[in-house]
Amino acid sequence: MTTDVEDRLQTTPWSWRGPAIALYGLAFATLVVLVGVPTDPYSLFAILWVATIAWNIRDPWRSHLLFVRDWGPVLVGLVIYLYSRGLSDEIISAPVHVMAPIDVDRFFFGELPTVTLQHAWCGDPCLSSSSPHWYDAVFTTVYYTHFVTGLTVAVVLWLRDRAAWVPWMRRYLVINYAALVVYIVYPMAPPWLASKDGYIGEHVARLTGRGWDDLGLGGFHTALARVGNPVAAMPSLHAGLAFLVAIYGVTRLRSRWRWILLLYPVLMGLALVYNGEHYVLDIAAGWVLAGLVMLGCRWWEEWRGSGAATDGGGTVLAADVDDVPGLRGQQHVE
Repeated sequence: MTTDVEDRLQTTPWSWRGPAIALYGLAFATLVVLVGVPTDPYSLFAILWVATIAWNIRDPWRSHLLFVRDWGPVLVGLVIYLYSRGLSDEIISAPVHVMAPIDVDRFFFGELPTVTLQHAWCGDPCLSSSSPHWYDAVFTTVYYTHFVTGLTVAVVLWLRDRAAWVPWMRRYLVINYAALVVYIVYPMAPPWLASKDGYIGEHVARLTGRGWDDLGLGGFHTALARVGNPVAAMPSLHAGLAFLVAIYGVTRLRSRWRWILLLYPVLMGLALVYNGEHYVLDIAAGWVLAGLVMLGCRWWEEWRGSGAATDGGGTVLAADVDDVPGLRGQQHVE
């Protein structure tokens, strides 16, 4: 009988993998056109699982079912986070903060950066219904990557090196739940909502999905609002996860081109401010949270006394190998 590890190491030739990936891509594109872009954890779980099946199309089903076993707890954790976030301002009924971030951004920049960017790039007045520019499509795309980038990194690690998947998944879940704690104790209105309620004299439009309007896909953020929470805005998890991905890549990779990854959180921050979703203060808080999560997880992993230190990107710890179902007691294979 083969072990889980041996099953995972079976090679699928490109004569099989190529057509399977092409068929998967066609099916995914059809799903996006007919249903819309996926954002909820249920859809993403299914889409990522099918992607791993296509990648290793010749593997036995017991190997494909490892995804369900390993990712099942992750799915549960993300679902709990998603619905807890939607109720975060009701758990302890903390007052919604509005003026503090406005005052901080004005202190540092004079005028709110969101207002400045929307006047310069959107128009005066800036309306969600006005025709999008080419950079609106860029900003909408960058915004949407929040829902898929972290999990895509996880899938790549799971396929290539499941023991390295554990530290990344730990960081991914910790930053989500750390942000959730802040949302509970400090609910805060984003710029578009503060403007709508009259706290900002200038009009601030919510432009998030506008860049995809011409494609008929711009309503994804409206669908998110049904399970989201508009006052779960401090810190910006979009900014935090983008920075987490960037610093993970910078610390794990060795190519001199890895520093380009730092453009990702910069573009994400610019998109969030321009779209009216966040203040600069929220973005800075998200970046700080990402740094604390990286340091905190590394400290915790080293504190476990595994005998093998991690770099910031999560080089495998012996203790981490024991965390992975099917790898307990197995020699790590690079």
